[in-house]
Amino acid sequence: MGKYDTSKLRNFGIVAHGGAGKTSLTEAILFNTGMIDRLGRVDDGTSSMDFEPEEIKRNITISSSLNHCIWQDHTLHLVDTPGYGNFLHETRSCLRILGGAVLIVSAISGVKAQTQKIWEWADEFEVPRIAFVNKMDRERADFLKAVDDMEKNLSTRAVVVNFPIGAEENFRGIIDLVHMKARLFKFDEKGTYDEAEIPEEYQAEAQRLRTMLLEAVADADDELMEKYLESEDLSEADILLGLREGTLTGVFTPVLCGSATANIGVRQLLDFIVHCLPSPLDKGIQIGKNPKTEEFEERQPSEEEPFSAMVFKTISDPYTGKLTLFRVYSGTLKSDSSVYNPNKQASERIGQIYEMEGKKQVPIAMAVAGDIVAVAKLKVTTTGDTLCDAAKPIVYESPLPLKPVISFALRAKSKNDEEKVSTGLHRLMEEDPTLLVARDEETHELILSGMGQVHVEVAVEKLKRKYGVEVELKEPKVPYRETIRGRAKVQGKYKKQSGGRGQYGDTWIEMEPLPRGGGFEFVDKIVGGVIPRQYIPAVEKGIVEAMHHGHLGGFPVVDVRVTLFDGSHHSVDSSEMAFKIAGSMGFKKALEQANPILLEPIMNMEVTVPDDCIGDVIGDLNSRRGKVMGVEPKAGSQVIKAQVAMSEVLKYAPELRSMTSDRGLFTMEFSHYEEVPPHMTAKILAERQKEKES
Repeated sequence: MGKYDTSKLRNFGIVAHGGAGKTSLTEAILFNTGMIDRLGRVDDGTSSMDFEPEEIKRNITISSSLNHCIWQDHTLHLVDTPGYGNFLHETRSCLRILGGAVLIVSAISGVKAQTQKIWEWADEFEVPRIAFVNKMDRERADFLKAVDDMEKNLSTRAVVVNFPIGAEENFRGIIDLVHMKARLFKFDEKGTYDEAEIPEEYQAEAQRLRTMLLEAVADADDELMEKYLESEDLSEADILLGLREGTLTGVFTPVLCGSATANIGVRQLLDFIVHCLPSPLDKGIQIGKNPKTEEFEERQPSEEEPFSAMVFKTISDPYTGKLTLFRVYSGTLKSDSSVYNPNKQASERIGQIYEMEGKKQVPIAMAVAGDIVAVAKLKVTTTGDTLCDAAKPIVYESPLPLKPVISFALRAKSKNDEEKVSTGLHRLMEEDPTLLVARDEETHELILSGMGQVHVEVAVEKLKRKYGVEVELKEPKVPYRETIRGRAKVQGKYKKQSGGRGQYGDTWIEMEPLPRGGGFEFVDKIVGGVIPRQYIPAVEKGIVEAMHHGHLGGFPVVDVRVTLFDGSHHSVDSSEMAFKIAGSMGFKKALEQANPILLEPIMNMEVTVPDDCIGDVIGDLNSRRGKVMGVEPKAGSQVIKAQVAMSEVLKYAPELRSMTSDRGLFTMEFSHYEEVPPHMTAKILAERQKEKES
C-alpha cells in the first residue's frame, strides 16, 4: 500500500452473535466500495469471506477473514469475525488488535449471550463501537426493541442516529437524524435512494429521537454542552464532532439501521465508520515490556518508531505452508528483511508481504504502522507472539487462550495414519490455540478438546480435508479413582525357592485413608533392622506401582497412607526385587480388606444463561447430580456457579445450546474427587468389565 496518511486508516471488526448478518454486511461493504462486483450470499455459498468448505457446508463463519477497501479517501481494513459460541476465541484475538468495531444487533432476536461476551472483550481491550440494527426488512423486525435490548443487556447508552421508515415488508428507508432528511431506497441491490422530507407520520418520533441525540452529543463535550444550553440546538458539524467524541471515549454507542442483504443503510454506515471509529493515531501509544529490562515501554503509531507488530492469527495449509497475520503497531516493514521474535528469542526472515482479500493474498512492497498484513513460512512464530526490531525489542501482552469445554477420544481409522494424525493435529493447534491435544497416560487415549462439539467436528473435518486423515470420535473415558474407607493390617510375603539362589521378602503394612486430595503417604516405622535399610525404598516402589491398578475396576488408587511397621529378611535370599514384590502383594491384600470405594472427578462450572432460561438450566443441573453453589445476576442474564460430576457433563455443550436456543455459555474446570454414589458404582464397574472383555 506504500506510504499514506495514518489518520485516514480505519481497522475495524464486524462482530455479533451467529446469524446476525456479519458476513452479509461485510459483503455489502465490499460491494459498495467496489472491491467486489456482485453481492455474495452466505445461504448459497457465494460469499467472498466465508470460503472454507466447512463454512459453506454449515452457512456460518468459523474463522475470521480479512479484506480492505477505500471509502471517502479512507483506507478501511475490515475483519469478519465468528459469532457462534464454539468459535468466539477467534473474535477475541481479533479484538485485541483492532481499532474499532461495528456491532450488529438483529432487529429480530436482539442481543444474545455471545454478543454480551464479545461486548465484554471489547470493553477489556478498549475498542470503540458503533451499532447497526440489521434485518429491518425481515418478519418480526422491531428497531426500538433492539435498541432497548442493547441498553438493557450491554449496559451502554444507545444513541439513535438513523431511524427506520417502516419495518418487515413495509421497510422502505431510513431517517437521518443528523441532517433531518428521509432516504427512500429503490431496492435495486446498489443501495441507491432518493432524498426527501421526513414523512408527516414520522415527524414527532424523529423530533423525539433527535432531541435525545442532541442531549447525548452535548454530554460528550463541555463546549458542545454550553452551545446546546444556549440555543437548544447544534449544527450538523457540531453533532458529527460530538458523535465522534462520544464514540471514541465510550460515553455512548451510535446506532444505525438497515438491511445488509438488501444493501440498505450500508453506505450511511460506511460514512459513520470513517467519521466515528478511530485511526491508529486516535488509539495512540501501545505499551509493551522490554524483554531485557522488564520495564514498560511505549511505541507511537509512527513510521519513525522502531518496528513492532502483534501476531493475531495463523493459517496452516499443507500446500502453501504457514501464513502468519499480524497488525503493525509502529515503524515500517519491507519485504526481504529480518525481524526479531522476543517470545521465542529467535530471528525470523520476512519474504513477501501480503494484504488479505478474503482467501486471496495480494503482494505489497511495505507495511506501515496501522497495517494488517500477512507473511508466509515463518519458522517459530505462533499466534500471540510479538515481532519487532531486534535492536529495540518489545513484547506486547496477548490474550490468554480460552479454556476448552468439551473433550473427545480420537483414533485414526487406519493404523497406518497414526503418525499423520499427530502431525495434522499439531498443525491445527498452530492455527487454533484453543484446540488441545493430549494423550491420557491412564486410559491411553488421544484426547482432543475444544470449545464445543461443532468446534471439534470442524477440526476433524479439516484433518481429513487438509491432511487426508480420517479419525473416529467417541466420548472419552472418565478418569475414575479408587480409595478406601477403612483400615487394614496385612502381611505381604514373597518366598521363592527353586534351585540356586532363592527370593525372600517379608513385609507387614498398615493401610488407612487420607483426607480427599491427600494423595499418597509412605511411612517407614521399621526398627531394629528387621528389614535392612537398602530394601525399604524397594517396598515403597512396589506399593507405588501397585497403586496404578485398584481392586474394584483397576483404576488408580489415591488418598491412602501406608505404614511399613514390621517384616523379616533372609541374609542370602533377600533382594530389592523380592521386597518390591512383597510390598506390592501386601498393598493389594490391604486394599481388598480396607473397604475400597470409587471416586469420580467433580467439575467447577460457570453457566451464563438468559433470565428466561434460568429455571430450566438449574433443574437440568440438579438432574445431573449437580450442586448449585450460587447465582449471580449480570446484565440481562444470570451466572450459575455449580459443581457437577464430570461423567454427567461430557456432552453438556450441545444440550445447553438446545435448552437456551444457543444463548447459553459455560466454562468448566476440574475441582476435586468425590465418592461415587453406590447405585452408580455397580453400573460403572459393569461397564469396565465389559470393556476388559472386549
